[in-house]
Amino acid sequence: MARFAVELVFGPETEKRLSVRPAHREYIASLVEKGVVLGAGPYADDTGALIIYEAADEPALKEFIAADPYTPANVITEWKIREWTPVLGLWLND
Repeated sequence: MARFAVELVFGPETEKRLSVRPAHREYIASLVEKGVVLGAGPYADDTGALIIYEAADEPALKEFIAADPYTPANVITEWKIREWTPVLGLWLND
């Protein structure tokens, strides 16, 4: 399994994004329960968010992103995907 740091850049339609946010958070919570999302949350300045995923590979990751309610709502201007190799931290114990 690979780990990915995915940065979401919020678009200008804040009200639309906030209307979709409950469905987005429910979806992300379901991925947390499945062990796919290791951590997630918005930046303090509310310009975007960071989600740490664990997936078989980048195509599998992109399937999770495509199923996120934010994707069809088109409220994210950019999904910055970077494969991430943690060398220290609690996540290394699993």
